Amino acid sequence: MKKAELQQFEKQLLALRTRLNSDFSQLADEALNKNENGASAMPIHMADVGTDAFEQEFTLSLMQNEGEVLEEIARALNRISNGTFGRCETCNESILRERLEAIPYAPLCVQCARKRER
Repeated sequence: MKKAELQQFEKQLLALRTRLNSDFSQLADEALNKNENGASAMPIHMADVGTDAFEQEFTLSLMQNEGEVLEEIARALNRISNGTFGRCETCNESILRERLEAIPYAPLCVQCARKRER
C-alpha cells in the first residue's frame, strides 16, 4: 500500500478514535446517571427505577461495543506503524481496499472473517 494511502487510513482511524472517545465519555456519564451539572439523577418514583436499570444496562453494552472498536482501532494504528496494515492477520493476503474504506480497522479479509463467524 502506498504511503499516501496509509496516511489517509491513519487520519481516518485517528478521527474515528477521537469521536468514539467522546461518545464513550458521554455514555459513561449516562451509565452513572449524571446530568449536565455532574450531579446524580436518580429517579424519585419506584416505577422509574426499572426503566433506569434497563437504560443503564443498555448504555453499558454500548460502552463495551465502543471499547472493543477502540481496541481494534489501536491495533490497526499499530499495524500501520509496523507495516502490516492492509494484510489479513490470518492468511496474510491483501484486504480489499473497499473493505478497509468501510471498516478501516478490519484485521481480516472477507474470506477469513466469514470463516471466523461460523
